[in-house]
Amino acid sequence: MIRPTIFVVALGVQTAAAVAQTTPTPAPVPAPATSAPAPAKSGLTLEKFEKRREKAFMRADTDNDGKVSLAEWTASQTARKAKGDPAKSFARMDTNKDGVVDKAELDAFLAKRFVKLDKNGDGVLSDDERPGHKSAPNEEQ
Repeated sequence: MIRPTIFVVALGVQTAAAVAQTTPTPAPVPAPATSAPAPAKSGLTLEKFEKRREKAFMRADTDNDGKVSLAEWTASQTARKAKGDPAKSFARMDTNKDGVVDKAELDAFLAKRFVKLDKNGDGVLSDDERPGHKSAPNEEQ
């Protein structure tokens, strides 16, 4: 009597295993349709801001050594008819006071400038946050 019971239990286990292997799994439920991806923010990102400003700044590097001296900066600002004292603006960038502004100093200066300009803190300079842009508010200097 024990033998037929063991046989029936073994047969039941084997059948259950066979059924489990052949039962199709339900198809994955597709995710609900989402709206279109958010459009990219228009404006100037830190990366683009740095790239543009660095290109303009390095035009002052007349001896092509990768650094801008006070003399080079003054000549560049004079040629551009820039407002303000070139020595003061240079001093703000030359943080280690070695008489030249290198890429590391320029990047640090530009990052600080970007944060100051980015009034809403969204990581993008909109037209009205960019100085000199036609939609920027006129601020007293």
